[in-house]
Amino acid sequence: MLYDLARPFIFKLDPETAHHVAFGNLARAHALGLTRLLRPHVADDPVEVMGLGFPNPVGLAAGLDKNGEYIDALADFGFGFVEVGTVTPLPQPGNPAPRLFRLPKASALINRMGFNNEGLDRFVANVQASRRRDIVLGLNIGKNAATPMDRAIDDYLTGLRRVYPLLLERPGYVAVNISSPNTKNLRSLQGGAELKALLVGLRRARQELAQRHGRAVPLALKIAPDLDDDELPRIADALVAHEVDAVIATNTTTARDAVAGLPHAQEAGGLSGAPLEARSTQVVGLLARRLKGAIPVIGVGGVMSGGDAVAKIAAGAALVQLYTGIVYRGPALVGECRRAILRQRRRTGG
Repeated sequence: MLYDLARPFIFKLDPETAHHVAFGNLARAHALGLTRLLRPHVADDPVEVMGLGFPNPVGLAAGLDKNGEYIDALADFGFGFVEVGTVTPLPQPGNPAPRLFRLPKASALINRMGFNNEGLDRFVANVQASRRRDIVLGLNIGKNAATPMDRAIDDYLTGLRRVYPLLLERPGYVAVNISSPNTKNLRSLQGGAELKALLVGLRRARQELAQRHGRAVPLALKIAPDLDDDELPRIADALVAHEVDAVIATNTTTARDAVAGLPHAQEAGGLSGAPLEARSTQVVGLLARRLKGAIPVIGVGGVMSGGDAVAKIAAGAALVQLYTGIVYRGPALVGECRRAILRQRRRTGG
């Protein structure tokens, strides 16, 4: 309700300015203990995924908190897990502004942020400062724009080795982002030979880390919605073969059919929000049918209501994530999605 009142004023600001203002206020509210008032009154709905115990199946997608600065405050929204990042080894400013655009008539965003973040050193310090241990934490890693594509694996291995120790004493997973449309040629890593080389390197590094630390931290791969349907079985099979623990479906889309003619529709970048819902849910279903429970699917893309969250679960997702829905609906969306999933599970006995 409060967010509904505040949104018209927030939307009068430039989207990126609004983001900084909103998170500055969130930090101040958390420091005063006020964000605890945002916690929805919903029964726990625990689920085990990737060998981790999630207090509920609704999480925050990467991108909203790129530097892991607001983990504890965001946890007060009632999420069962929070994914932060994408972080790159070195700090980088991302793409030139303007780079974030609202399409209110479509309940959508277009962004070409370009992995703007403060780098691994700051990210690690921020995560270490987080005190919440009652939710699962996802740490999303990527490559620097300046790193040549033939050395991309070096950035992912650096990221994995740096963030891995952060998850030794708290529940969490590492997410590998090879699907953003805003880093040049990044999506080429989803190709057959490229993906195999990356997964081989990640599996070897994780085996070494698990042996050194005495614990295997789960690994998830985030894919694009713009893959052809006949490419999805290949990717699913590769993930199983190389012992990846989950697939996150999906990132933003470069397609514009659903928003054609709207202001900003032709801006370069990834489209998220309501226009992505149908395709992302379709990808979830295709992957789930191919995987047959071998590894779980985390559904993300266009979850703007409790019904959208239920649709992802019905398609085969074990967990769902929110991003653009939070921008348009505010924290109340978390409780709505949790209630809807819980009602559906009680109705079906799932």
